[in-house]
Amino acid sequence: MNHGDIGRTASGQASHSPVLEFEDGALGFSGRSLWSGLNLSVAPGEFLAVLGPNGSGKTSLLKTILGQQKLNSGAVRLEGRDIRRGDRKIGYIPQQKLVAPGTPMRGRDLVALGVNGHRFGPPLPSRATRDRVDELLSDVGASAYGNEPVGQLSGGEQQRLRVGQALAGDPVLLLCDEPLLSLDLQHQRGVSDLIDRRRREHNTAVIFVTHDINPILGMVDRILYLAGGKFSIGTPDEVLQKDVLSDLYGIPVEVFRTGDKVLWAGIPDSPAGHHHHAEVAE
Repeated sequence: MNHGDIGRTASGQASHSPVLEFEDGALGFSGRSLWSGLNLSVAPGEFLAVLGPNGSGKTSLLKTILGQQKLNSGAVRLEGRDIRRGDRKIGYIPQQKLVAPGTPMRGRDLVALGVNGHRFGPPLPSRATRDRVDELLSDVGASAYGNEPVGQLSGGEQQRLRVGQALAGDPVLLLCDEPLLSLDLQHQRGVSDLIDRRRREHNTAVIFVTHDINPILGMVDRILYLAGGKFSIGTPDEVLQKDVLSDLYGIPVEVFRTGDKVLWAGIPDSPAGHHHHAEVAE
């Protein structure tokens, strides 16, 4: 395990041209440090999972990459240049939030926001836009309900559309903020497979914030675990260890492996110090 190195592609080959780099990054609010000294390089095609309890800075990490939050110190770069807000080379999949049932927007309209939503003024309905939306709907397996009102679709169907929207700019980096939240197991697998297929077929780097590593465990190359103002970086086998998690939290943490799942107990689920007991931790 290490604290920041050149990442690896989906094929396991080391890459010397990282998509994303943090150099001695530090972030905190109101005198409290979320993390500091973060040196991290993410390679093309690498799948990085970000874990940690509530308040550890997972979403804030994504905001710094999106250019919405400035680091207190250090630097973050995309393909060797400073991050800029609204970069089309970064795709973003937000947390699952159901659209109200009465919303008239169709599935294809949601995806189209990713195609032309960055332009000033009203979007221009063109054949090229329609063709691109059709392509994206097909890519995420949503062609059958592209013309249906979004509010009438299931959570999993809506999230597939958000994946399509995030891929509209053909990103080199895909940021996923709890994209499986509130989805049933079938849809968790479907959305996870979409994201994994994208990075394998297009060598797109993925940064995936999650509370539960198990649905994506077989896809993950490395984990960035944030906790208690500290962090650890390494493969799942390196990071999900009793001694590593105990050091991060400053309390005894037990790690259990059952079949193809990893569970751990004793971890606070909030800064107030409540604890999980033998369940998948945040």
